Amino acid sequence: MSTNGTGIAAAFEKHLASQQGAPAWWQELKKKAFAAYGALPLPTRKNETWRFASISGLSLEGYDFGATATGAVHTELADRARLVAQRAGRIVFADNQLVAHERVSDELAARGVIFAPLAEAIVKHGDILQEYFMAQDPQLGSEKFAALHTAFVTSGVLLYVPKGVEVDLPFVARTWSATQGGAVLPHTLVITGENAKVTMVDAFDSADRNSRALALGFNHIFAGRGSRIDYYVLQNWSDQTLGFQINSLTAERDATINALAVNIGCNHYRCETQSIMKGEGSHAEMLSLSIADRDQEIDQRTLQIHQAGHATSNLLFKNALADEARTIFSGLIRVAPDAQKTDAYQTNRNLLLSGDAEAHSLPGLEIEANDVKCSHGATTSQIDESELFYMLARGINRAVARELFVFGFFEEVVSKIGNEELASRVRELIQHKFREEEARHA
Repeated sequence: MSTNGTGIAAAFEKHLASQQGAPAWWQELKKKAFAAYGALPLPTRKNETWRFASISGLSLEGYDFGATATGAVHTELADRARLVAQRAGRIVFADNQLVAHERVSDELAARGVIFAPLAEAIVKHGDILQEYFMAQDPQLGSEKFAALHTAFVTSGVLLYVPKGVEVDLPFVARTWSATQGGAVLPHTLVITGENAKVTMVDAFDSADRNSRALALGFNHIFAGRGSRIDYYVLQNWSDQTLGFQINSLTAERDATINALAVNIGCNHYRCETQSIMKGEGSHAEMLSLSIADRDQEIDQRTLQIHQAGHATSNLLFKNALADEARTIFSGLIRVAPDAQKTDAYQTNRNLLLSGDAEAHSLPGLEIEANDVKCSHGATTSQIDESELFYMLARGINRAVARELFVFGFFEEVVSKIGNEELASRVRELIQHKFREEEARHA
């Protein structure tokens, strides 16, 4: 059994004291979560859910769970946080502190739409949080880190769209890490009623590209009957960040969840995605693109759970690796005995841009129904030298040619982004990543 270091224990006592004005159920939830964190062991190489992963450097001691930047920095980051011009609402955090909140229009508020910071939601919408907050337990190996997230979380957003309401413009949450050695804990909770429709964008960034930080992020996406949620994550933490992102998706009958993640930053990034097809006719689309260079490690674990029949899911994760970067993909499709007529796919594709890069793929199936259509596959390849020669022969330099190859490799995912302004922002992030790599090798 592991023990908590005195630093984290003291930080939690201070944090709990700051929550005295919160409801009793919230304080009790945090106490239980911190106890669970202390009881759960750190991962070891014997854990199948951490196979191939680097487990050194996972100690969380030494991070400041109460870090906060100055007001001037908050103002600057609020101004830098304009991800898309046309939006239904925006919330910005810096080091877990709320620095900007664009509320929903009077029209949407009158129709029951809620877009609120977590601290406000605890007070005003406690009934919703009690029902949905951390309602699905993680199952993919990061249970200890999820418990710590629950124990310390204060920042995050609640987006609730009631029955029959469709919102065309996206909601945006932007979270900044702004303090050297700080810990940020973004949390996103999206809930839709029957036949509702909404788009949510989460963007994670660092004020200083070289700052050391810990990021413990969590989201729960609940799509009610016949509803649709488009959910996008743009992860661009600093190069020295230890990052965790745990995603939980639940789709009721005839509901659709489209989840797309872009992973750019972190030195070590662990991303877990658990999707549950809970109702008949439900569908989950899980897309991801990751770019890793230097000694980055991006570790992706997924679980597609089919509990009901006639449901579908599709997963496509693409990774491009340069230098000595490593990626790990481990995915499982699990089909329950009663989930007949399931249609589920899982694909991982890796593009190696260096002979020293490593890509590990572990796709799997666990099927207990007898009338299903499920498949999985993984490919790892390098840039085709004949195609590269063709481009070089026409005056395109090698660096630009590599960039064009990667853009073509990722376009299958980027083209699925339903907002063109957001898609352009993703292309800019990819290009900027390559320009940084070129500068290092110049």
